Order: sequence, then structure tokens, then C-alpha cells
Amino acid sequence: MRLTDYKWFQAEPLVADSFLPDLVVRRLGLQDYDPIWHAMRYLVENPKEKRNDEIWLLSHKPVFTQGQAGKDEHILNSGNIPVVHIDRGGQVTYHGPGQLVAYLLINVRRRKLGVRNLVDLIETAMTSTLAQFGLSAETRPKAPGVYVSNAKIGALGLRIKNGWSYHGLSLNVNMDLSPFHDINPCGFKNLAVTQLSNFIESEELLLQKVSKVLCNKLLLELGYKEYY
Repeated sequence: MRLTDYKWFQAEPLVADSFLPDLVVRRLGLQDYDPIWHAMRYLVENPKEKRNDEIWLLSHKPVFTQGQAGKDEHILNSGNIPVVHIDRGGQVTYHGPGQLVAYLLINVRRRKLGVRNLVDLIETAMTSTLAQFGLSAETRPKAPGVYVSNAKIGALGLRIKNGWSYHGLSLNVNMDLSPFHDINPCGFKNLAVTQLSNFIESEELLLQKVSKVLCNKLLLELGYKEYY
């Protein structure tokens, strides 16, 4: 895929004389899973020290993704939805239209950013985003992600290779949640899953609005100015 064919912008550091690397945000729309995954993997397997850090914002067509430690027993009934075994951490999750996905291709070595710091950064961005829409969300020490009323609303899974992070987060906004009934989400039996549209009045272009907010929260956490 040609990333230059999609909308993008370069973030501006909060502090003018900071030494933060350039960061590009790409808005990729609705995408099949495999081309995006292979594009991410190619970039981290062929690292260039001076390459920009990037955030990719998108949604996926229906797919179950199974992490490196994933157990097939957690896929109860895949039906007509493809299952892709991938190289991030974690177990199985579902991606589909109406879910916001953000992939973070960050040179963590250059930033001296640890994995735990990156996880905390992502979770903070998600909880801050939900707070802007009136939801109080929480995290759990042994179950990465974000929860509202004991139901999971945001998930994350990462991999670090050659000093770069890839994969990222998914936030349920306004989607068909029924495929989650066909798996043990993130490897947990009977884990309730929810979404933003269950808690607020229906809004036009809700996914786009959440995407703008989440983008800004990620930028702020990484040391850049809000774009919108």
C-alpha cells in the first residue's frame, strides 16, 4: 500500500526548541487488516534511524487477530470472519467498522521510552479521550486496556523490534459488538465488552470526532501540540 495516498500531517512539538523527532499522523480510513500489518512490519524490519515516528488512524474490515501467545481455545466460533495470527503481544481480539484503531510506529530507542511507559501513555490517551465524552474509564494492572462499568471498551497490543514499536490500540466507538461473543476477548472468559455509543446520545460522524480527540491526546502525551 502507498501511505502517501492518504491524508497526513506533521505534528509540531509543544516546546519550540525541543529535540523531539518529527512525527507524522496518517488517516487511512477503512482498511483490510493484512496490508496494514505487513506495511508496519516492513517498516520496523527495515529501520532507518532518521525516519519519522508515525501514528496511523484507521478502522478495519471484520477480522479476528490472534497474538503471539494466543490460544486457539479462546476462539469459540470464527464463522465467516477471518482469523489472522500476528506478532503482537496478547490473545485474541476483534476489529471491525466503527472501531477506532491507532497504530504507533515509534522509535522508542531514540526517545528512551520503555514499554511500560508506552503502555501507560496509550492508556492515558484513551481514558482522557473518553473523559472528554463524559465517560469515567479505568485501567487494570494485570489486564492492559481501558474499562467502563467493568466492561472493556479499549484494548492494546504492542511489539518492539529493532528499537521500534508497532501495533497499538483499538477503541470501540459505534460498532457491531456481536463478534466479541464468539471469542474470549483478550483471553478472558465472560469478559463484557462495550462501546462509547452505548453511553452517549447518537451523534453524526461520531467515529471521526473520537478520532480527532484521540489523536490530540496521543500527540499531547508524546510532547506535541494538538492539531485540531
